[in-house]
Amino acid sequence: MQPQFIIIHQQVAPYVAHIQLNRPKELNALNLELMMELRDALKLLDADDNVRAIVISGNEKAFAAGADIKQMAGKTAMDMYNIDQFSTWDTIKKTKKPLIAAVSGFALGGGCELVMLCDMIVASETARFGQPEIKIGVMPGAGGTQRLTRAVGKALAMEMVLTGRFITAEEAARAGLINRVVPVELFLNEAVKLATEVAALSPLAVRMAKESVLKAFDSSLEEGLHFERKNFYLLFASEDQKEGMQAFVDKRTPVFKGK
Repeated sequence: MQPQFIIIHQQVAPYVAHIQLNRPKELNALNLELMMELRDALKLLDADDNVRAIVISGNEKAFAAGADIKQMAGKTAMDMYNIDQFSTWDTIKKTKKPLIAAVSGFALGGGCELVMLCDMIVASETARFGQPEIKIGVMPGAGGTQRLTRAVGKALAMEMVLTGRFITAEEAARAGLINRVVPVELFLNEAVKLATEVAALSPLAVRMAKESVLKAFDSSLEEGLHFERKNFYLLFASEDQKEGMQAFVDKRTPVFKGK
């Protein structure tokens, strides 16, 4: 069945797929249907050997301006509990392949939280990041208080969450929330370029390296080091490790097969 709220581009570059959020009239507000389509697309791409990195974008005006408030406004606490919308987010978080967000315009509320689920973020000069839920009587619920704090620190996270203030792309870069800021006409190309650079490397090593970096956020230093070391040793059982090291010795470009 063809997705209604996202557009999937299987190969925008070698081993790179692109998912575009596509509710332009609503500034890509994240309704339940869009999030389920995104979840399902990521599961398919994660299982595709011809995809090694995935770019997620909106359009020039908005990555996503937040959750679909109209869909939630009349709900009760038990309605929200039974809908269990955050299970979709939990599945997206388990995507094994690197996710690169290409952000232009608004990335607010759920949009900012979705950006923070990604592994790297390229933003245009027009990008604005924020968690404005406090202005409508609620608070972030898809990781905004947790991932934002880990990314930018307590002081700035508190200001953004408690006042709803947006920050610019330059502020986000200085705070460590995003990787880089580029002109608006280049934001998608630069994200694809970054994804292509990652996709050219060993898929096994990239996957285990991603797992190890993420482990740093939910474990002690000792546990994280143990996890890192285990993955380091395990990669010596791969053909990619043999190819990569031999190519280095031979002074040639390695050909990685993900085996």
